[in-house]
Amino acid sequence: MKQLGEILRRRDWAYLLSLLVPLVCYDLILKVILIHDQTGFKSARGAFGLVRSDVLFNVGYAVFWIGLFALVRTGLPRRVVAILFHVVTLLVAVTATSAFVYFQKTGSTLDYGVISYGLAKWEEVQDIVASVVTPALLIGLALVLLYVTLGPWLITRFTARWWSPRGHTETPNISALAPLGIILIAVSLVGFSVPVSPGGEEGKAFARDAVVNVLASRVDYDQMRSKIPSTTNVSALQPPTNTRLVPTRHTQKKNIVLIHLESTRARSVTPYNPKIKTTPYLDKLARHSLIAENAYTEVPHTSKAIVSVNCGIYPHLTSKITEAQPGGIPARCLPKLLEKQGYNSVVFQSATGKFEDRAGTVKNFGYQQFFPLEKLPKKGFQKVNYFGREDNIMLKPSEQWIEKHKNKPFLMYYLGVTGHDNYLPIHRYGFKHYTDDKMLNRYLNDVNYSDHFVHNVIEMYKKLGLYKNTIFVIYGDHGEGFGEHGLYQHDDTIYQEGIKIPLIIHDPGRFQNGKRVTTLTNEMDILPTLMNLLGYKVVGGKYPGRSMLAPPDKNRTLYFSCWDDYNCLASLKGDKKYIYFFGNKPQEFYNIAKDPYERHDLAPEESKETLKKRRLDVLSWYSKINTLYKKKTPYYSK
Repeated sequence: MKQLGEILRRRDWAYLLSLLVPLVCYDLILKVILIHDQTGFKSARGAFGLVRSDVLFNVGYAVFWIGLFALVRTGLPRRVVAILFHVVTLLVAVTATSAFVYFQKTGSTLDYGVISYGLAKWEEVQDIVASVVTPALLIGLALVLLYVTLGPWLITRFTARWWSPRGHTETPNISALAPLGIILIAVSLVGFSVPVSPGGEEGKAFARDAVVNVLASRVDYDQMRSKIPSTTNVSALQPPTNTRLVPTRHTQKKNIVLIHLESTRARSVTPYNPKIKTTPYLDKLARHSLIAENAYTEVPHTSKAIVSVNCGIYPHLTSKITEAQPGGIPARCLPKLLEKQGYNSVVFQSATGKFEDRAGTVKNFGYQQFFPLEKLPKKGFQKVNYFGREDNIMLKPSEQWIEKHKNKPFLMYYLGVTGHDNYLPIHRYGFKHYTDDKMLNRYLNDVNYSDHFVHNVIEMYKKLGLYKNTIFVIYGDHGEGFGEHGLYQHDDTIYQEGIKIPLIIHDPGRFQNGKRVTTLTNEMDILPTLMNLLGYKVVGGKYPGRSMLAPPDKNRTLYFSCWDDYNCLASLKGDKKYIYFFGNKPQEFYNIAKDPYERHDLAPEESKETLKKRRLDVLSWYSKINTLYKKKTPYYSK
């Protein structure tokens, strides 16, 4: 031990430990807090399994710098090593902090994909970051930066006065083999911190140290990509790029209005949950409408969901916003189909148009005009989240547009944003108490606001004399999690709270006594249902969705994917729901009819053959859809 202590001068020990000890303690404390919040320390063995990677990484990290400082002792190389020590340690601290905040905010681990996306799209995500960065966090990060920069230098100067006699200079006389051996030990410790057991419900990503997980997830992506079966035969999924509409004797050129209810889950609206009185108007409207009782999104993320709504196809199953790129949508979408029948089309959006390049996406859909938040008068309209204002901001501009274009049938899309995180309180229609959970209560008040918005839209059409000649499609693009399964927001919330949505089609004069569709439905079904209601025949191709007015298909299987790459897939056939986590966590299996809130995982009781079949099925679907997009079928824009 004495020889080990002599590999560095005392002032070097002071310098290194003054930064390494606080870093190690800080990193471990953050992990302990997460373990406590996530599992409640159910067992000492389980807790150790979740913190083992953090201990090994931090010890290995500290030993590495000790060995490197012992190896490079003087001159310019030492100064370079010292600078790297500060920079890398700061990066480790920032990564650990970011991972901690990200997990508390979303319930998901921070990985390579999230960081690379954020860096590539910094202009888009900076508002998200700003929404979670509190003054206390900023002060804390500033203090960390200040300490990492000056702390070791100040502490070393202070301790040097009493640690070493005046005029005494320590010069360790050791072989270079010792530092090299220490560095090798450090690398081994860090290497041992990577493999962890995925046996717990928290998953192997959670069990890894935050920095280790970011680095290892990049390797995981490559490994998972190689394990997914390559699909070359996608004949059953040929894209509907050459479709067109043929009028029939039943054709009615009614206006179509799509009303997008952001982040609205089925269980939080009154027609689907009579116990909660958030949407009394929608409840009343649903009694005279077509309502899908079991409607789902395919991917719980707006930019993906609206592809299914407008184009009747599965979106590209990746977090990349490929739908905004030229040729990014292999289908002829609703606006283009209707344009050939003499329709005008327009999108109004209460959020900024720059987020996820929404302008590029709606252009690919074929909409003729787009009015995002930047083009709308903002005075008198409250901010509801970090990138949008209350949905009523779209009412007057859309009324003015209608006055100019009402001589022709039109497709109008209200792309609202009120229900989106960070759920800023809105007081235009009062603020009600639904629950003691403050965040959930704010969200439910946003849902209540959306009810008023739907009422305002329909009343406007009545005032303009267009109500009876308009079909209104009211839908949630996806749901929202509030910790029901440890997840918050929506991107990776593959459970019912994240993917089951309200879907109501109101066609004045039809469905006077209401029509409830009980079979499985998804957002791809909106396009064929509208064609059915308008009385058009689709020729030149086939959309994968099915009209809600068609005879029920009790053998239908719905498929789902998380937004983040290689995070999760799911399928729902009848009442049986299967979830696959790409090996990060054990697969799950639920009976939705008996267990609608997915509280009892039946996977341990299910046969291995059944689970294997469901796993191969979702992986095959995943491969087929992404293979379809890799063909880069050009968007039909003629």
